[in-house]
Parts: sequence; C-alpha cells; structure tokens
Amino acid sequence: MKDPLLITKQEILKFYKPVNPHTHKGLQGHAVIIAGSYGKIGAAVLASKSCLKSGCGLVTTYTPKCGYQILQISIPEVMVVTDENANFITNIHIPISAQAIAIGPGIGQELGTQKALFEFLRINTAPLVIDADALNILSQNQSWLELVPENTILTPHPKELERLIGKWNSESEKFQKTIAFSEKYKVIVVMKGAPTHIIIKTDIYENTTGNAALATAGSGDTLTGIITSLLAQGYEPKYAAKLGVFLHGLTADIALPQTGYQAFIASDIIENLGKAFLEIEKVS
Repeated sequence: MKDPLLITKQEILKFYKPVNPHTHKGLQGHAVIIAGSYGKIGAAVLASKSCLKSGCGLVTTYTPKCGYQILQISIPEVMVVTDENANFITNIHIPISAQAIAIGPGIGQELGTQKALFEFLRINTAPLVIDADALNILSQNQSWLELVPENTILTPHPKELERLIGKWNSESEKFQKTIAFSEKYKVIVVMKGAPTHIIIKTDIYENTTGNAALATAGSGDTLTGIITSLLAQGYEPKYAAKLGVFLHGLTADIALPQTGYQAFIASDIIENLGKAFLEIEKVS
C-alpha cells in the first residue's frame, strides 16, 4: 500500500480556480441535489445551502412534496422540484440539464426510493456524488454499482463504508478493501473520518484540515453539497473531492476559536465557507 499524499493548501493551489471577474450565474454551474424525506428535509437544506455557498451559480433541489415549503422558505435562492409522493422520493424526473448531481442525503430506504435510485442510475449521465441512504441502498443491491458512472464520488462514513466493502480487522485491511472497491467500480471514495482519506484506485490522499468539531449531525450533508458545487463548476472529480474535503475541514479550523468543539454544528460549516475560500486565496 502506498503512503498517503497530503492534501495541503500548497497542493490545492496547484488546481484551484479563482472566480473569473466577468462570470455570470450561467457559467458557474447548475447543480441538482436529490435529497430529503419526511423528518429529514434538513439534510436537503444543508446539502443545498452548502452547494450554493461554495460558488455554484444555480442549485435545484429534488425532494418529496413535504419538503417544498421548508426549502423555499429556508433557502430562497434554491429552486425546488418535487416528487409526486408526499413523504419520500419515488420517481426522479429532473427537468433541467445539470453539470453535477448529488443523491442520498436524508432520502431514506423505502422500497419506492430504492426503485427510484435504480431508475435514476440507469439513465443519468451527469457527474455524480453518492452519499448517505443512496450508499446504504447500493450496499443492499451491490449489482447496481455496475450502473454507477466512472469517477463518481462516494462519500461514506465508517458504517456506510463497512456496509459497502464488508467488515475489516485492521486499518490496513480497511484501506486494502477500499482500494479494491475503488478499482473494481472505477469510483472515488471519500472515507470520512479523522482524518478524511480519499481513495482513487491505488492512490491515497489524506486531508490535513478539520478537527473533532466536525463530528456532528449534518456535517456529511454539507460535504456532499460542497463537492457537488465544485463538480458543477467544472472541477475534475478528483480535484472536486480534494478541494471539497479541504474546505470542509478548514471551516471547522476557522470557527473553532469562537465555537469550541461542543457548540459547532453543521450550519457553522456553511457560515464559515466564505472565510475558508478567503484563506485559500490569501497570499501567505
């Protein structure tokens, strides 16, 4: 197994793209976030808001009917398309062509949602981020992984990773199994943890930002939004994943002196994204 390559500011600056002063929202990418179910619309809110706050020009959220008002009121900048079902997603139809799509935060694992995920994967051609319940559904239907496009970004936390690759007895076995999984399905795996690692076939990258404050509900939903935003803005998947985890961790490093570990919540990640971008752009 190779030694991990560190994701540092120096590394990020090799591919980081400052915003063109003459850009407009149409050039900044249109992302779609497929998220939410009854009781978990917050996941859709967090992923959508973090997507917008990471520089994406337009964000459309696909959610069950019960999420409509919540999203329109909590994030007026986001457009909303609803499923025909009230409480969970059953039939994904996206009336726009997106530069990147995320699926999974808070969608639940209802049979209707599982079927909708299968049908979506069968026809989708856009760059993709798969998270949360979409990963859990795939772990129960492993043959569907063949439908996942090359260079799709998967963002499992340890339990979701275990469901996908099976149990491991040591750290090195965990990495070996994840590398084998990445090679087999030609996907990028963001292994969320302390620290977060990114596996791209046999290459391992270790993030250098972040702290224990990120161990909080909704933290992963915001990471999904950030990475999807960067994909929609035209970053290659490997760079979107690296910059995404770096920014995500950086928000917690910036906020920690004010919030401490205990009071930091996922909304604080979103609040500090602007400062994280400024920190990357700061000439040291």
